[in-house]
Amino acid sequence: MDLVSYIIIGLSVALIASLFYNIRFGLIILKMQDAVEDSLEKLDESYSSISQTLQTPLFFDNPEVKKVLSDINHSRDAVLYAAGQMASIEEVDEEEEGQEIQ
Repeated sequence: MDLVSYIIIGLSVALIASLFYNIRFGLIILKMQDAVEDSLEKLDESYSSISQTLQTPLFFDNPEVKKVLSDINHSRDAVLYAAGQMASIEEVDEEEEGQEIQ
C-alpha cells in the first residue's frame, strides 16, 4: 500500500468518528431543547398561578403575611425573568435560522 491509501483510510476513520460525535451531540442538543420547552411551559403555568394568588385581596395587616406576599411577588418576578431569558435565547436561534434561509 502506498501513502495515498493510508491517507484515505485515515481520513475515512476521522470522518466516521466525526459523524458519530456530530450525531451524538445533535441528539443531546435536541433533548436539551425539549427540556427547555417543557420548562418554559411549567414556568408559564407557575407564573399564572402565582399571579392569580397575588391578585387576591389581603385582609391581614400582619408583617409576616406581608413578607410572605412580598416573597411570592419576588418569586413571580424571578420566574418571569427566567422564562424571558430562555425565550430570548430561542428567539435569537429562530431569527438566525430565518436569516440563513433567506
